[in-house]
Amino acid sequence: MPTSVADREQVRALFQRYAASGDPATREELVERFLPLARSIARKFSGPFVEDDDLFQVASVGLLQAIERYDPSIGTAFSSFAVPTIAGTVRRHLRDHSWTVRPPRDLQERALSVRKRAGLMAARIGRSPTANELAAELDMDLESVVEALHGMASRQGVSLSQPVQPGDEGSRTLQDTLGGDDAALSQAEDAITVERLVDHLPAREREIIRLRYEEDLTQAEIAERVGLSQMHISRILRALIRELGDAAGGELGDAARPERVGA
Repeated sequence: MPTSVADREQVRALFQRYAASGDPATREELVERFLPLARSIARKFSGPFVEDDDLFQVASVGLLQAIERYDPSIGTAFSSFAVPTIAGTVRRHLRDHSWTVRPPRDLQERALSVRKRAGLMAARIGRSPTANELAAELDMDLESVVEALHGMASRQGVSLSQPVQPGDEGSRTLQDTLGGDDAALSQAEDAITVERLVDHLPAREREIIRLRYEEDLTQAEIAERVGLSQMHISRILRALIRELGDAAGGELGDAARPERVGA
């Protein structure tokens, strides 16, 4: 970066030349001069969730944008113009690309702000600040700070093959702690569907279904209960099973379809 009056004049001349000609070689010379500035800004955003090389590449893109937008005739030093441009490019990159699970944008920005202030406070007080201390420092309500802290957890994913006990490669992995499919859940959903469909049947048909599938009575026993012949009960049950199966359509699992129940 230019440090002397002569250097600053040389940089101004380069910008004037580039503004007039758009010469790529002149732009390359300007980039080389100000790459240390881009690297310095990138380092300010370094942390455990991003690669330093990635940040430097993003800062370099911000430097190119600043060079393209800078107007040497305004009289402002290029570094004064470039710093907010480069820093803004890095911040947008961190906001948009460094989250494993992306929360809403306002929560991302709040989380980054809380993280930055937490780092400054930790350096000042010699320990990690509490959520209450952060809320007081940021003049923010406690719930918003806690939400931001939880949001920071979205910045980095955790492998399911990671050991439950850190450093113990022989221990169970996080995947081992996950539950499996519970067939009873599907059966419960099917039972609710059948109950809803049966509720729309006339009272006599509901009673016949209940006697057959809840009390597990034979057709002869049902016929005696309701005062019909066994053949009549058999016809009613077949018709009800078809009706319920058609009404259920794709709502029931194959194993719980009424056709299977009445087989």
